[in-house]
Amino acid sequence: MIDGVVIKELETFNDDRGFFREIIRSTDDSFREGFGQWSHSLMFDGVIKAWHFHKIQTDWWYIVSGVLRVGLCDLREESGTYKQTMDFLMGDLQPARVLKIPPGIAHGCKTAQGPVHLFYLTSHVYNPDDEIRMPYNDPQIDFDWLQGPAIK
Repeated sequence: MIDGVVIKELETFNDDRGFFREIIRSTDDSFREGFGQWSHSLMFDGVIKAWHFHKIQTDWWYIVSGVLRVGLCDLREESGTYKQTMDFLMGDLQPARVLKIPPGIAHGCKTAQGPVHLFYLTSHVYNPDDEIRMPYNDPQIDFDWLQGPAIK
């Protein structure tokens, strides 16, 4: 696990009408950075969006539908998990959860089964000066977006 990254497991209440799931409360310890903007991204099959990171902004991701492969890499030189990566799935048939991505963590995603609807909150409103983009195959990040799932 990368320092500062939080995966909040969500509780779901099912009944014969469907379900109710609480995503984030303003009182959550993992939401102390606060609200800046709420956005919705639709991604079609096979889409890769990688890499970028922020200097000041925190992101919280929640997948409404579809399956998203998430990649994270710690680019904070002072961090105990510097250069470590995480690679996991979110969305349909995965545990219900919210992902918190702190500043300095490069993040990207690939649609594993789409379309994917990603809802995400940010701690600040969009600022192009805080969107640091990197190529999907940047050599400083040990991650292969084109690799498929492991054979078991």
